[in-house]
Amino acid sequence: MKRKTKSLKRRRFIHNTIVHIFLGILGFIWVLPIFFVILTSFRAEGGTYKSYILPRGYTLNNYKKLFDSASNLNYERWFFNTLIVAICSCLLSAFFVLCVAYVTSRLRFRMRKKMMNIALILGMFPGFMSMYAVYYILKGFGFLEAGPLKLVALVMVYSGSSGLGYLVVKGFFDTIPKTIDEAAFIDGATKWEVFRKITIPLSRPVIVTTLLTSFMGPWVDYIFAKVILGQDRQYYTIAIGLWTMLEKEFVEYYYTQFFAGCVLISIPIALIFLFSQKFYVEGVSGAVKG
Repeated sequence: MKRKTKSLKRRRFIHNTIVHIFLGILGFIWVLPIFFVILTSFRAEGGTYKSYILPRGYTLNNYKKLFDSASNLNYERWFFNTLIVAICSCLLSAFFVLCVAYVTSRLRFRMRKKMMNIALILGMFPGFMSMYAVYYILKGFGFLEAGPLKLVALVMVYSGSSGLGYLVVKGFFDTIPKTIDEAAFIDGATKWEVFRKITIPLSRPVIVTTLLTSFMGPWVDYIFAKVILGQDRQYYTIAIGLWTMLEKEFVEYYYTQFFAGCVLISIPIALIFLFSQKFYVEGVSGAVKG
């Protein structure tokens, strides 16, 4: 009996060791590109490709040049444009998603299941398939005439179809007992009051999850932003601005500044995720439970 117990412990130890080594290798491979980006952002040597990974010298000038007016970069303007678009899109998208999820979870009406199936099918198609149609629609309505209107158009594009991603939130709403809603209806509450005063306060984890995912999309998007903003450099988002730094005529000069800019735009996302990680896990687990 003791021999069997020892052999089982030995097998378990060997199995756990192999698994941890494998996960450690995968983790190293995953972290290596991030490590390279951070190191390159502090590299003192200019130019693009180097035959070595560790820089020969380190400097903060790459970060300073991003905000230097003599460098002909509008990094702070690009950052501000992206922040405004991401916040507005985040709030609108979250509102649309929550409304659609509440309607499909709590209300029963004709064609409900068919509409849910249609939304599910449409959500499987990538959004950039419709970018030219969206472009000409916005152009026809005059949203592409001026820079500020282009940013408004970008917010409309990001938030317009966000309601199709309601399934995760609906799954969380399904876990909330309907008896709570019925008790509120007996007390004279309307559906809007139940949604605003009962469902929303009970759904904080999934709301944080929705806000986080709605914020990340506009923050890193390049395709739609490039199509809508065109060549209006003053109203570029951060993704387009960073990409222009890698163009053939600028790449030798702005290569290390590009990596510095990448590090800076990753900081807000990392901080938001760290502070909201608890709610994010609870929101996703609640949706799976439903």
